[in-house]
Amino acid sequence: MNDSIHTPMRSRTAFVVLTMAGALSLAGCNRNDNRTVGEKVDAGIAQTERAADTAAAKTKEMMADTKLKADIKQAGNVISAKVDDAAITAAVSAGLAKDPNLSAIKINVTTTAGVVSLKGPAPSAEAKARAGDIAKAVDGVTSVDNQLDVQT
Repeated sequence: MNDSIHTPMRSRTAFVVLTMAGALSLAGCNRNDNRTVGEKVDAGIAQTERAADTAAAKTKEMMADTKLKADIKQAGNVISAKVDDAAITAAVSAGLAKDPNLSAIKINVTTTAGVVSLKGPAPSAEAKARAGDIAKAVDGVTSVDNQLDVQT
């Protein structure tokens, strides 16, 4: 059976039971009240409806707050990933600049989610391989897409 179909019926049943319980307790507690039983029941229902409205409003507020926190956390993760990628790109570029065979050559380094892409010329196959090794040695690099073109 699908519980979502029966949830409104359960909610109504619980509401009626709570209303009747509230009305009976009000009737028993306040014997000096000149209201009729019907008036007391109506007052109990009204009070229960106000409490239900307050609870619904607080629930919506809590849900919105939870969604906001989740959105903030997700945004923080995205920003952190972008900062990490930028740091990886900088570290790879610095490592390539230190290599005498690669420092004078324009190598374009980009990083996305830890994947480093190398594009541009390489003076030899050995220099191309060394550029890939330099990139792989940087913390946070998950893989290297070495697209350097060996110049002959």
